[in-house]
Amino acid sequence: MSPELLWFAAGLVVAGLAAGFVGGLFGIGGGIVIVPALYFVFTALGVDEAVRMHVAVGTSLSTIIVTSWRSLAAHTKAGAVDFTVLRAWTWWISLGALAGAAVAGIVNTEVLLVIFGGGLLLIAAQMGLANPNWRLFAELPVGLPRALIAGVLGLLSAMMGIGGGAIGVTVMTLCGRPIHQAVATASGFGAAIAIPAALGYAIVGFGREGLPPWSVGFVNLAGFVFLALLTMTTAPIGARLAHRLPQLTLKRTFALVLAVLALNMLREAFS
Repeated sequence: MSPELLWFAAGLVVAGLAAGFVGGLFGIGGGIVIVPALYFVFTALGVDEAVRMHVAVGTSLSTIIVTSWRSLAAHTKAGAVDFTVLRAWTWWISLGALAGAAVAGIVNTEVLLVIFGGGLLLIAAQMGLANPNWRLFAELPVGLPRALIAGVLGLLSAMMGIGGGAIGVTVMTLCGRPIHQAVATASGFGAAIAIPAALGYAIVGFGREGLPPWSVGFVNLAGFVFLALLTMTTAPIGARLAHRLPQLTLKRTFALVLAVLALNMLREAFS
């Protein structure tokens, strides 16, 4: 194996271990960590700038297919998932995710960096400043408002390479749902986003020049295998540690880290 491929594999290992640990520790999707980690790995390895962010996002989505199913199964076993909400929202989320993958195939790297950086800033603000007891509405929206919110949730998540948990939990808690039910139900949004979006990224990126080794379109198969296995390995470690540490301090500290990371991605976009 060439030195370039060895460095590539090493970068995937580090990203996978970190994403699983952080996801378990803070209860957030690994895509928030995987996307910037892969982007900087691809940058260090000299992957074409025109495709590196697209591959980072597409590969992150492919790993969410595995992790979201495991998370949903665990929450279902605990009886915390509201399947009525999940069934009502899933189709609109999936349509939004397909639209996000299609748009990603058209826009350039700078646009994806801006969307990821801006979205990450909002997630950092939600983690660091939001109160889980805040309520704006008494119940979740139905009809056209539900379709619009779910579609936008799917579109933005697909363009950011995340499972939609952070956005979904925020929407559900602001609409009066208990935090535990919101976390459990939003874990099911991941598969609704990741399956159509990952397939879309593979299709729209097929045959593009400058892709890293072992890629099918904008989905890197080596990244999928490494990251899916490693995140499953370290997520339980982070989850166990989360119960021993002060959550408020941890979340605010991590929110600051996310904000710095988001600003760095935005700097990449405008540099």
